[in-house]
Amino acid sequence: MILSVIFYVFVVCTVIQLSYLFFLASFLSKVKRPRKTKIEIPVSVIILVKNQGENIRNLLPLIIEQTHSNFEIVLIDNASSDETSDIIESFAEKHSNIKIVTVENNEAFWASKKYALTLGIKASKYDHLLFTDADCHPVSKDWITEMSRNYTSKKAIILGYKKYKKENTFLNLFIRFENLTTAIKCFGFSKRNLSYMAFNGNYAYNKATFFKVNGFINHMKINFGEANLFIRDASTKENTTICLSENSFIETDAPTSFSKWFADKKDVDSIKKDYKFKHRFLLNGFTFTKVLFYALAITLLFTYSYTLTLSVIAFYFITNYIIIGLSAKKLNEPQIIFFVPFLEIGLLLFQISIFIVNLKSKPNHWK
Repeated sequence: MILSVIFYVFVVCTVIQLSYLFFLASFLSKVKRPRKTKIEIPVSVIILVKNQGENIRNLLPLIIEQTHSNFEIVLIDNASSDETSDIIESFAEKHSNIKIVTVENNEAFWASKKYALTLGIKASKYDHLLFTDADCHPVSKDWITEMSRNYTSKKAIILGYKKYKKENTFLNLFIRFENLTTAIKCFGFSKRNLSYMAFNGNYAYNKATFFKVNGFINHMKINFGEANLFIRDASTKENTTICLSENSFIETDAPTSFSKWFADKKDVDSIKKDYKFKHRFLLNGFTFTKVLFYALAITLLFTYSYTLTLSVIAFYFITNYIIIGLSAKKLNEPQIIFFVPFLEIGLLLFQISIFIVNLKSKPNHWK
């Protein structure tokens, strides 16, 4: 009797997981692309830099050679103490569309990334903004055009994709898989008008939307999560869209240190408590039912009908495999599909570890 109840709970968890998968898979449907016009809107590309001289030296030529007809580059030097200032000034001397915003440390906003970004946004010349990071690079010369063409009279926030460069290591594969699953949730939720996050190196919004919610004022003292918490405050059902054309992608090097990556993901996870209730409910429900699915699957394989249990597990894995495979293809993520079952179990254990660590320690918001 008890085993039958457990099996029914297992089936319910499976149905919930499959419902989530189909819910998230909505982003795989063809996105209605804006009509191409000869008129390109002017764009301010915002890049925050702090002691990243070599990164910005590599990035700027890729931004400068973008094919977009009218854009400026706003470089926010956030109190750098290395050669960064000299490097960006040398570029500015050669290119008139580069603007430098120098931010000095002050007692009220010591080393605050959001304070520096606010100054850069206010100093930008154009109303349409596009954000990236110094350690990223666009995969195409049409990045600015591809992202900005999604701006319309109704769409004021654009979510793009940031991917990691492929390397032949297991850590790289695992990190890229985690990034892919994050993208599936990000774009799947957004397609259902439930946007809750953005990839830090590739998103856009206009000034009116920024000032409408008073910028980062609601979370200024949290010195990370500027993209996700801004989306929380500013995104609505009508004003947000996604851009998934391959030419709109941004790429960056994957972390090579597991401990550093774990610490970064721990910080990101710590701000989930600040999300809207509906987002927390859906995200936590997805993780909880997945943990329960695996726990019950293992239990039932040894205590209940092996054939029946295995049939349910097989149906889940086939569906999961297809949706993740199609997502990997759409987002140009090679190799991942071959290792999905092992990567998913590993990622689940990774997420549980982060959850436990965050219960025991409070992250330092002021870095």
